[in-house]
Amino acid sequence: MTGVPLAEELLLLAYDDETGKATMPRISLDLGMAAAALIELALAGRIAYDDGALTVVDPTPTGEPVIDDVLARIAADTPHSPSSWVQRLRHGLRDRILGDLCEHGVVRDVDETELGFIHVHRYPVLDRSVEADTRQRLTAALTGAPPDERTAALATLVAVLRMESALGLSGEAAEETHHRLEEIASGAGFTGEVSIEGSVVRPSVGLVVAALGRAVQAALGPRH
Repeated sequence: MTGVPLAEELLLLAYDDETGKATMPRISLDLGMAAAALIELALAGRIAYDDGALTVVDPTPTGEPVIDDVLARIAADTPHSPSSWVQRLRHGLRDRILGDLCEHGVVRDVDETELGFIHVHRYPVLDRSVEADTRQRLTAALTGAPPDERTAALATLVAVLRMESALGLSGEAAEETHHRLEEIASGAGFTGEVSIEGSVVRPSVGLVVAALGRAVQAALGPRH
């Protein structure tokens, strides 16, 4: 596996760079983490969506410990629906991914105490280059550039989780952006075996992303 994991990209968008606090509800973020980890496995060619369930098609580890733990869990279990897997995986993933980001020097863990005994962790950004690349790819897709499948997958999660505010948008601009994100999710990045900037967009990945998008949306309810 190459590049920055999708879950890390999503997490960086969801936390305020300066305060290090999450800008969205924890349940939304945790479901998004689970979906992002599963999509990462689809992007790596490890899982597929077949007959209503996620199945392992290649058990070879990717080299990313958090993602490989998810792969091992799926491989060791009976097939389950995307809805089942996002619920099974959402607990604890965010902390592990934040730990990885801290270890790689992308964010730092600020441990504070409130009311004398409640520990609160903040994660302000140290290295802005990772998030800058993520935002640049999203901005290009939102302004009409054909997205690759990773960017299309990220756009799908941003749309489902209603993360327009994380992009610095509100009001009419946020609604217009949400509409464009939904366009990307509905097919702009998953149009069949078509070459986009030298890479092949795989319909199999699109099926996983669409199924997980529906699963997260169903878990959160309409217009959460």
